[in-house]
Amino acid sequence: MREIVHIQVGQCGNQIGSKFWETISLEHGIQPDGKYAGNNDLQLERINVYFKEASNNNYVPRAALVDLEPGTMDAVRASRYGYLFNPDNFIFGQSGAGNNWARGHYTEGAEIVDRILEVVRKEVESCDCFQGHQLTHSLGGGTGSGLGTLLNSKIVEEYPDKILSTFSVVPSPKVSEVVVEPYNATLAIQQLIENSDQTYCIDNEALYDICFKTLKQKMPTYYDLNHIISLVMSGVTTCFRFPGQLNADLRKLAVNMVPFPRLHFFVPGYAPLTAPGNIAYRKLTIRELTKQMFDPANMMAACDPTHGRYLTVATIFRGDISTKEVDETMFQVQNGNSGYFVEWIPNNVKTAVCNIPPPDSPIASTFIANTTAVQELFVRISEQFTVMYRRKAFLHWYLGEGMDEQEFEEANSNMRDLIDEYQQYESASVEDFNEYEEVEETEIV
Repeated sequence: MREIVHIQVGQCGNQIGSKFWETISLEHGIQPDGKYAGNNDLQLERINVYFKEASNNNYVPRAALVDLEPGTMDAVRASRYGYLFNPDNFIFGQSGAGNNWARGHYTEGAEIVDRILEVVRKEVESCDCFQGHQLTHSLGGGTGSGLGTLLNSKIVEEYPDKILSTFSVVPSPKVSEVVVEPYNATLAIQQLIENSDQTYCIDNEALYDICFKTLKQKMPTYYDLNHIISLVMSGVTTCFRFPGQLNADLRKLAVNMVPFPRLHFFVPGYAPLTAPGNIAYRKLTIRELTKQMFDPANMMAACDPTHGRYLTVATIFRGDISTKEVDETMFQVQNGNSGYFVEWIPNNVKTAVCNIPPPDSPIASTFIANTTAVQELFVRISEQFTVMYRRKAFLHWYLGEGMDEQEFEEANSNMRDLIDEYQQYESASVEDFNEYEEVEETEIV
């Protein structure tokens, strides 16, 4: 077994995380009371990756649920799958972070971080072959961004050789829930650059677009948005929850997807996403899934991959699928769209195939892109940050919690450097790298 410890932080992180547990419980045949009621031995073969077995044959999620106020925890407990979680793994404060990154990171969050690490330590110690952590949080509020990134840095200190993967909800271009989002997001992204191994960027506007345009929903709720995110999360983790023809795990994903340590921000996608009324008019094939996966309208972050170039791509197919057909389709995609892939990484699409389909479709696929177009997210946040920081607006709330103006400037310049790196590698060609090697050789001589 290659176990993963899941941590969900803040209101957004807990809502996404709870929906994820609901989705994978259905896939593994686990009922809301923790009992197994499935019909396939393969559902239990690798269930230990996310669940541990209690003495009464119940399956308990290997998860820590964290917030700085009790309201979110009460909502999770009251939900249909609330009974599934270990009551000792609910860790919460009383006062909340008030949308202030500094409260989540330095004051309120720092008070409960040791309790969280104790729960995480217990979960890790109960593993046979621990693989890494996954974290769900948002970057716009106070708890998800502040306490979430504090946990990231503590976990990296304590488990430096393990993979840390985050599902991060980034601020949307048109939907702004919090006025100080640019500050919180900039401070959080700086921490993610340093302390995360892979970050999946998701935003609400892109999810709303998918609900309106693709799924034809008139009034999508957060429940619908979270369901789409949970499909991606379950897709990314399929290969280590079920046996397959071509396997992937957190480390394989990181090794194949991250060409340079700082460029680990991915844009996820999922197929098939079809409006209920249109299902009868589509035939699901690998070619059809691939076409939808690479469609910009299907991306779960508000950036357009056609504005940048793909550094690397991972595709995870589920269902009764021929690996030969997958390889051929991917070869055609790369050849037909070679302008959108960087030329200095020759075979930059990683594929994985798992025989077990999701409950609601005979075949499905998950898409993870490391594209230089993700810089659009950071450019947008940096511009909003600069407009507010120039006037020092709202800064006193952060300085009052013991922060320094220097930290804001460092965070923004770090994000600016990241944007420059993406631009540099987007326009780089094989010749550039040859010239670089020649310069290095002359220096050595």
